[in-house]
Amino acid sequence: MTDKPLSGRLALVTGASRGIGAATALALADAGAHVVLTARTTGGLEEIEDKIYAAGGRATIAPMDLTQTDSVVRLAGAIHERWQKLDILVLNAAMLGSLSAVPAIDMKEWSKVFTLNVTAQAALLASFDGLLRASDGARVIGMTSSVGRTPRAYWGAYGASKAAFETLLGSYGEEVRNITQIRTAILDPGATRTKMRERAYPGEDPGSVKPPETVAARILQLAIDGFETNHAERVG
Repeated sequence: MTDKPLSGRLALVTGASRGIGAATALALADAGAHVVLTARTTGGLEEIEDKIYAAGGRATIAPMDLTQTDSVVRLAGAIHERWQKLDILVLNAAMLGSLSAVPAIDMKEWSKVFTLNVTAQAALLASFDGLLRASDGARVIGMTSSVGRTPRAYWGAYGASKAAFETLLGSYGEEVRNITQIRTAILDPGATRTKMRERAYPGEDPGSVKPPETVAARILQLAIDGFETNHAERVG
């Protein structure tokens, strides 16, 4: 493997201002990719961008709310105008919502969770499909959770959204597997030291779970080595 195995590749990472998204952006940039970082928080994106440039990498920030689908379309247009392709798409942005019994789910919050965790992901796949097809080996890696496959009490809303997302990305993978070079993967990071994890498990010792960099290293390896479409795995 060369020092910069992703040199000449373009990556887009959602939810890149902190946690797994930020660690993944740093890892991909360190491997030579030009990374486009999206999140709602401009300050967080600028911090990660500064770290990438300080390490000799290249990045472009695109502060945006992914639930505004017009913004996704505009971003795809801007990337097409500048690069004409997209090699790596990491679908990391997600919302936990409140943990509650199914009969007590707040329907307004349910709508917000599904808008980001499912609808926005569909908009990303639709908007970037042409750019992914223009790559000679595009990789789409989506982050999921075990509750999307194994129901857990009080996790109904988030778990249902992840189950829907897995089906969405899996269907896309099946549609493109024989006619393009696009390959899709679902990655369950497992217990990881993130703000979402802290919200879900407020009494947990952060030092007892793995850092985001461990997950980012696996995403980087998948991006470099490649995989069969609809690959699925759990980290750690």
